Amino acid sequence: MLSIQKIMSVSALAFVCALVGCDASKPELDATKAQLQTVSAERDGLKTQLAAANQQVASLKQQVTDLTAKLAAAQAPAPAPEAAAEPKKEEPKGKKGGKHASAKPEAPAAPAATAAPAPTAGPAVEARKGRGHF
Repeated sequence: MLSIQKIMSVSALAFVCALVGCDASKPELDATKAQLQTVSAERDGLKTQLAAANQQVASLKQQVTDLTAKLAAAQAPAPAPEAAAEPKKEEPKGKKGGKHASAKPEAPAAPAATAAPAPTAGPAVEARKGRGHF
């Protein structure tokens, strides 16, 4: 009987120690749960902001593509006039020409300005040389 009493007292003492030990961590557990809820709400808000920003980026990329196409169309050279397309025939020199020998020859037509190539939407490509470029 004495051994049963001893076992009961030891188990009661262990139960009391366990109960006291768990009560000390209860406020810490509640604080951690509250912090978890706060962080989860903040994460959800940031995910929403990220989705909105990604949609805006896609919209802006589409606008850039449209404006680049419009710019390329605006910079395209206008069709050359028909008179400039046909080469002029030179008149033979001599008595039939009727021009005086000291008359100034006509200046050749100025060449048409070439339009710069349309910029690409990708990153700039540069040839990298030298030390430190991998």
